[in-house]
Amino acid sequence: MANERRSDTLGKDSISKLLIRQAVPASIGILVMSLNMIVDTIFVGRWIGPLAISAITVVIPITFFIGAIGLSIGIGGSSVLSRALGAGDEEKALRVFGNQITLTFLSSGLLAVLGLIFQHDLIEFFGADESFKDLALVYYRIVLYGIVMLAMCMMGNNVIRAEGKPKFAMYAMMLPAIGNIFMDYILINVLDYGMEGAAWATFISYAVCFVFILWFFFAKSELRLRWESFTLHKRLVSEISSLSFVTLARQGTIAVMTVLLNNVLITHGDALDVATYGIISRMLMFALFPVIGVNQGFLPIAGYNYGAEQYQRVRESINTSIKYSGALALLIFAIIMVFPTDIVSIFISNNQGLDAETLSNNAEILQRTPDALRWVFAATPVIVIQLIGASYFQAIGKAIPALLLSLTKQGFFLIPLVLILPQYFGVWGVWISFPIADVLSTIVTGYYLNREVRKMIV
Repeated sequence: MANERRSDTLGKDSISKLLIRQAVPASIGILVMSLNMIVDTIFVGRWIGPLAISAITVVIPITFFIGAIGLSIGIGGSSVLSRALGAGDEEKALRVFGNQITLTFLSSGLLAVLGLIFQHDLIEFFGADESFKDLALVYYRIVLYGIVMLAMCMMGNNVIRAEGKPKFAMYAMMLPAIGNIFMDYILINVLDYGMEGAAWATFISYAVCFVFILWFFFAKSELRLRWESFTLHKRLVSEISSLSFVTLARQGTIAVMTVLLNNVLITHGDALDVATYGIISRMLMFALFPVIGVNQGFLPIAGYNYGAEQYQRVRESINTSIKYSGALALLIFAIIMVFPTDIVSIFISNNQGLDAETLSNNAEILQRTPDALRWVFAATPVIVIQLIGASYFQAIGKAIPALLLSLTKQGFFLIPLVLILPQYFGVWGVWISFPIADVLSTIVTGYYLNREVRKMIV
């Protein structure tokens, strides 16, 4: 490892400069990745039909949860790694990274095998009905073949960012997204492979990302691993796992929430309501890309400076991150409120050559979704406090408060609300659950973040 490390700048440069340097590439990467999901949904919706959107909506939480093993180990381990780099402990940083690789490969591989064995049960459990179950299975099987590569990419991307090299982390998200859009067009539109084409395009995108991540760690990384780095150490595994569980629990809760939402929407509505949520869920990631980018940029800055005991810089990073992401969230809120119908119409084909059933479904989606989209985004301006607050505790290695605060929205508020409100308000009860959960979780997180900052950072 070089004496002058790129990661050292995290403790020296101005917080605003660092946050922009970290957040802009992260935001661009998330934007392109989100555009990939948006375009994928547009292609599927326009060239296969609305029920294909329902199929992908059911499959994505299963595959993403397995892939999120890598995300969890990447974020949790990178918190340990950032603090090790901040404290100058290079040997620990190497051991942490090696253990991250081993843990990601073993755990995601096991879940991929189990996912293929129990594919029919999982697809039904996650809300597929007979109208789109076969489409969901076609997509699910092919995507799961490449899920270990996705997990390794998600883990590696966070390690790249922890090294202070956010541009390469951005490239790692951009390349597969661009490749997936291109392959979607070729396989679905040109070659007419339908759902199989959409699935193979996603598989190829995972492979492209995996190859790039390998190249980075062989050619550009300051983390030069040795064989012994891959040997699991009980203490390190415990430290990585305790923090990784925060992200994994959050992703698991999102998966449970998706199961619940799909089933509640089928119970109180129909398959087209599942398609409506499919569009909204894509927009949640796409529209919030700059806010998520600031949050990802905040993590290594806070973790490094906490490890270096530069507590005033930690406080400054919190305040600056909230200020920047709050302004961005307000802009996003305004766009969603003003242009919901225009946004939804992008996903729906108006080609009069389509069959009567598809045209009817498209018209119904266009009628239902704009109001639902507005409700889901109604509390967007306040969510930044919840995101930054939960991430702060994870960045400084406090697993329990990080876990509890990460689960406040989906676990403690949204899931109970989705169970209760539709009993009285039908499908509309699902949509109004989102802003209520956002406001309640922000109040709780803001209280604990303020208390911690006053107590720990003087």
